[in-house]
Amino acid sequence: MRTFILADNQDITRIGMLSFINDMPGLASNILEAKNKKELTRLLLAHPDAVIILDYVLFDLAGIEDMIIIHERFHRTDWILITSELTETFIRHIYHNKAFSILLKEIQADEIKRALLQSVRSEQYICRQISNLIQSYNPDKQNNRQNLTHTETEILKLIARGYSTKEIATQRISSVHTIITHKKNIFRKLEVNTV
Repeated sequence: MRTFILADNQDITRIGMLSFINDMPGLASNILEAKNKKELTRLLLAHPDAVIILDYVLFDLAGIEDMIIIHERFHRTDWILITSELTETFIRHIYHNKAFSILLKEIQADEIKRALLQSVRSEQYICRQISNLIQSYNPDKQNNRQNLTHTETEILKLIARGYSTKEIATQRISSVHTIITHKKNIFRKLEVNTV
């Protein structure tokens, strides 16, 4: 049995994962929640071999480097990345690190359970949709970057001017989570991982 740390800001996903973990007897000794990177680090100091369930798109991470640094610091951790949007570049980068399992939010319950069981045993699980994407990857294909929306372009301009996420949210009369989602979409479309 291992400690699970839920690092997800969406109630529906967090409550759903709690339900899956609680319905699988003997899976977890402890289930903790982290609302930001600082809380996650604090919990990992006490539980350095935890299984972290993280929504990469919505969680308080500046980019893939933040996640890799946390994993390198707490190298006994295993991660389940649950998200609706990941770039192919991101998937390929994480795929080779066996501590990271990757799930899309739209997968079926059997895959979630399989990922939980394999992560407890420090085994990587890649959902079928991601596996199919990796297998069908053609390095010779042309770059098909998506165009940014008007809102994303405006947010990108504010980012370029050095505004913080909170400042952008205030200026655009939006929530911080909305701006974070826009930033992740911008990163995905531009195929970059950092500002």
